Amino acid sequence: MSLLHIAILSPFIFAIFIPFFYKGFKSIHTGWFTLILPIVLFLYFLQFLPKVGGGSSVIETISWIPSLNIDFTVKVDGLSLLFALLITGIGSLVTLYSIYYLSKEKEQLNTFYVYLLLFMGAMLGVVLSDNLIVLYTFWEFTSFSSFFLIGYWFDREKSRYGAQKSMLITVFGGLSLLGGIILLYIMTGTFRISEMLANVDAIVNHALFIPAMIFILLGAFTKSAQFPFHIWLPDAMEAPTPVSAYLHSATMVKAGIYLVARVSPIFALDQSGLWIWLVGGIGIITLFWGSFNAIKQTDLKAILAFSTISQLGLIMSLLGVGAAALHYDYLDDNIFMVAIIAAVFHLINHATFKGSLFMVVGIIDHETGTRDIRRLGGLMQIMPITFTIAFIGAFSMAGIPPFNGFLSKEMFFTGMVRVLQMDIFHLETLGFLFPLIAWVASVFTFVYSMIVVWKTFAGKYQPDKLSKKAHEAPLGMLISPVILVSLVIIFGLFPNLLSDTIIAPAAQSIMPQFIFDDIHISHWHGWKSPELYMTIGVIVIGALLYLTAAKWKRVYRLFPEKLTFNKLYDALLPSLETGSNLFIRSHMTGFLRSYLAYIFIFFIGILGYTIWSKDAFTINRANTAEIGIYEIVLALLIVIGCVTIIFAKSRLTSIIALGAVGYTVSLFFVIFRAPDLALTQLVIETISVALFLLAFYHLPKKFRHEESRRFKLNNALISIAVGVIVALIAISSYSTKLFDSISKYYVEHTYDPAGGENMVNVILVDFRGFDTLFEISVLSIAGLGIYGLIKLRMTRRKEG
Repeated sequence: MSLLHIAILSPFIFAIFIPFFYKGFKSIHTGWFTLILPIVLFLYFLQFLPKVGGGSSVIETISWIPSLNIDFTVKVDGLSLLFALLITGIGSLVTLYSIYYLSKEKEQLNTFYVYLLLFMGAMLGVVLSDNLIVLYTFWEFTSFSSFFLIGYWFDREKSRYGAQKSMLITVFGGLSLLGGIILLYIMTGTFRISEMLANVDAIVNHALFIPAMIFILLGAFTKSAQFPFHIWLPDAMEAPTPVSAYLHSATMVKAGIYLVARVSPIFALDQSGLWIWLVGGIGIITLFWGSFNAIKQTDLKAILAFSTISQLGLIMSLLGVGAAALHYDYLDDNIFMVAIIAAVFHLINHATFKGSLFMVVGIIDHETGTRDIRRLGGLMQIMPITFTIAFIGAFSMAGIPPFNGFLSKEMFFTGMVRVLQMDIFHLETLGFLFPLIAWVASVFTFVYSMIVVWKTFAGKYQPDKLSKKAHEAPLGMLISPVILVSLVIIFGLFPNLLSDTIIAPAAQSIMPQFIFDDIHISHWHGWKSPELYMTIGVIVIGALLYLTAAKWKRVYRLFPEKLTFNKLYDALLPSLETGSNLFIRSHMTGFLRSYLAYIFIFFIGILGYTIWSKDAFTINRANTAEIGIYEIVLALLIVIGCVTIIFAKSRLTSIIALGAVGYTVSLFFVIFRAPDLALTQLVIETISVALFLLAFYHLPKKFRHEESRRFKLNNALISIAVGVIVALIAISSYSTKLFDSISKYYVEHTYDPAGGENMVNVILVDFRGFDTLFEISVLSIAGLGIYGLIKLRMTRRKEG
């Protein structure tokens, strides 16, 4: 196993020790122990920067299920390294922040950090896996681990609601993703992403190309909260703030972004333009809808939730527009490559400014007792450091220089304006919507960014509306957001620190057809650039809208609450629950006979159809011996015993008849010269009869055999059909020899290599030693469980 595999699995292994540390060192915050791992992993992934920056990649493989072409293959290239650094770097800062945010006296820290590490490992598995089945396995693990994190405060109804909502929507997308992966496998015969990239032409021309694309995008859109699946993200804000800062700014919500970026080289070559319109169009709609709805929120976390939706839409739209570059011939200097570069750059920038803002909101909630902007205000002088962090983060989110958000926002405008130059897929007619919606959404982004800062820190201080006396946060809680806003400033002033080390390799991974070797990011593009005037318009119009918000906010009343996607979800979920209950109750009767009937009907149908459709029934009497009088007599005795079991009117008679059937079978083994099997059968049958007699002795006197019964034709037909099918299969299997008998192998290897004289014993002890060991283990566990139940029952009796 390579170090890369260990790095992915280490959070899962580390999580095992969290409960022991929590119980053994109660005086120490469990976060200090947890913090070790993400820091070590971050430093480990940093060492890949020189190799990946030089255009190389690292691939390590462990054979997992080779018969199904499933190997645990991990790949470190520009894109996966970028996400690995975000996952571990932001994870380190979030863990440090949580140490001061979560009280070790009031919280179950062992469960929190176990869930956090499970999520971290799952995300690393998603971004580093080169095998789509392995990726999907980790993908679903992110859904379940995030469910636990969002519902961490499970005693709150809103937390449980948000956790359930996020899991239902993202798991639905995960199942769609699995469907897309299976279709890709049908088209290519491999689950390896790198091998699919080498076989793109066959995929694009396949009839299953469009369905696979739709299924893959459903998985990506649900995970990254794209319209209309965005409704789960605001409700997920009921999670503790460290969870929001981690999952909803840098990691989980960007898993969908990662997936779209990773499969773009495959689906972006779509000759119908569907990929460009779906990814770019849904992204730009999500950008607008998220920014528009963020303004009307009064909870700071809700504002950041909708702003996250908006920013994810921005990145998604850039990936969609950037895909158009593949449909032009002049690849060496393609004017549309800027969209891909902007997507990668904004991915980094968003993690820095949004992570710091989430932490600021957590600080405000922690130190004032509220996140409601109607109760906040005047905190600038009371919490100056927190205000400075919020100011930098919010202004970067608004796209104001000299912060890093301004640079990626300018590149975003450049990418959207370039759409006007495209003459493919009807973009020459409808393409104007991209820069128009992008500009309007950016205006709203400016407005909600100003709301976050000024509604919280400016204005009049209202101590009577706060549940706590406001004060500055402790130093430990400020370290992580300070580091993040420092990166906001550094990447804003010196953006080309990232150009060759991270941005270019990541963009190269998304679009390997291009050469990203001369990326230069600058603040100034000249007076003639339309981006400059778009930015000026955003600031001027945005400032006017912010100052006059009280007058025009009435527009939100035009959108009826009853016609929202949230209301649709709330109305649909009870209906689904009611329908599923009715469906389950219709066949889950609680009676064993019903379940046996379902199993046997399915058994009859599938096997009967297979025998008929494949013409599989054959009879070959070439090697059969003559049937003697002893076999006929014993067979008749077995039939008589079975019939007696059915029609007997006492339990004792039924048990004796059942035992007679078993003993008669053992006589067959004697006749066929298998004394070991005969002895085993006799022992088992004796024990079974004794246990039946012991168990039935304690049952009530009255039982159904003593009551009047009616003949049930359905049960009779099912029984006869099962017997016929089994007989046909037995006859056909004996008459059909597709392979050489394995018995020859055992004959050759039992006496000399295994050193045994009894073939059955050697098979059980040597050839199937592990099977026997595990069977004994299962019996031991079952015995311990039964012993525990008996002891529990005896204890209760004594207490009674």
